Amino acid sequence: MLAEHGAHIPPRRLQEALWRVLAAAEPMRFPGAAPAATPALERAWWREIVRRTLRAADSAEAARVVDFEACFERLYHHFAAAAAWRARPGAATALDALRARGLATGVVSNFDGRLRGILAGLGLAARLDVVVLPSEAGAAKPDPAIFALALRRLAVAAADCVYVGDDPVDDLEAARRAGLRAVDVASLATLDELPALLLGPEACPQESKS
Repeated sequence: MLAEHGAHIPPRRLQEALWRVLAAAEPMRFPGAAPAATPALERAWWREIVRRTLRAADSAEAARVVDFEACFERLYHHFAAAAAWRARPGAATALDALRARGLATGVVSNFDGRLRGILAGLGLAARLDVVVLPSEAGAAKPDPAIFALALRRLAVAAADCVYVGDDPVDDLEAARRAGLRAVDVASLATLDELPALLLGPEACPQESKS
């Protein structure tokens, strides 16, 4: 997609530059902003992230981009679609098994409002009780405030919650500091293993027998 706009930067270099830029960026939170203004603020935040990423990856190639605004719009819409993402293996069956045991489920993410549409497209939205974003909490992981909002919406205590994530700081350490139990998703072969880990072997999804 980027090459169609005149720049030729290897995907790996773009990915590395993106992580550097994100690590240095201010969180995507907008204290005091009206909810109606949030989508435009999120879009502007990502516009600057994309511009910085291109420059960080290869400033010479970034200067060759023809019509940056059109390029950004394509990228923004592309990553709003579920087709651009993959759920982790076993996510749906794990959520179903947990909910069958009467447990509430949710997502705490540092992403933007497009996430709800993505989750719906992946078939996961109906399996979640809450989705909490920085623009709603006025805080982003690793700030405990975003976890606190999720706990309030779920009406549960931190000690009764488990957070599953992959980032050592923003997910695992942050969840523990907020009082939740944290599970490193890398410790699971697939998310199918999560119900048994939390509830015992009897909670593991069973294969149907004919």
